[in-house]
Amino acid sequence: MVLVSAKEMIDKAHEGHYAIPAFNTNNLEWTKCILAACEEMKSPVIIQTSESAAKYMGGYKMVVDMVKDLHESMGITIPVALHLDHGSYEGAKLCIETGYTSVMFDGSHFDFEENVEKSKEIIMLAHSVGVSVECEVGGIGGTEDGVTSNGELADPEECKKIAELGVDFLAAGIGNIHGKYPANWAGLNFDRLNEINEAVNGKPLVLHGGSGIPFEQTSKAITMGVSKINVNTELQLAFAAATRDFIVAGKDLEGKNYDPRKLLKPGCDAIIAKAKELIKGFGSDNKA
Repeated sequence: MVLVSAKEMIDKAHEGHYAIPAFNTNNLEWTKCILAACEEMKSPVIIQTSESAAKYMGGYKMVVDMVKDLHESMGITIPVALHLDHGSYEGAKLCIETGYTSVMFDGSHFDFEENVEKSKEIIMLAHSVGVSVECEVGGIGGTEDGVTSNGELADPEECKKIAELGVDFLAAGIGNIHGKYPANWAGLNFDRLNEINEAVNGKPLVLHGGSGIPFEQTSKAITMGVSKINVNTELQLAFAAATRDFIVAGKDLEGKNYDPRKLLKPGCDAIIAKAKELIKGFGSDNKA
């Protein structure tokens, strides 16, 4: 099998005190850039899609086929997992059937007991076919696929109950948000992270909203159990800025630079550069 479950790479990261980068992909170029950066840095990687991004790209099967085909055609040698980010109950089940090797079921917006029951079902189904599972407790600030949260802190006791279901890694709100962080952001709540880490008894934790968090904070979080860091916005901003600069400078009007392969190259180069910087910051380089 070309793609692997995320469990083994996450467990190794947890033991080795580094974090696996989990980069959201949005299209073919994004996927190629992520794979190229991680292969160059010899970093294991989790490529993930939201449900809406997968729909934009043509559906879950299209994403599975694209990642597998690129893995083969690019001669990728590092471990690669394909993960559903913030999946619904039905979305997680469909991705398990379609060939994703890891799924997140985000039941954080349900009453806790319903979150537990649905998480239990997804974990049993996924594990029966070797697919790893992430669940969530507490809210990650901002809006992701229509689910809005103010970023409330996760309850350590609730984290413990979800961890005991056998989930492979757990996302818990510790003041992190999706999207760009505001100037008055208070930072990660390390007191709560410490409480959660103790409650889950060594279960690997996930930091959502990893874009823009200073490395000194992500590094500290890694020492306290975080083994997967999600990044989407930071790559989008890098791509947009480089593409904008290229067009504003009028370079798209030079020669045949209107060709999409040339027009998108500065943005793609920026994605690769940013991904490599983050891999280094998370400590996953040369861990493949």
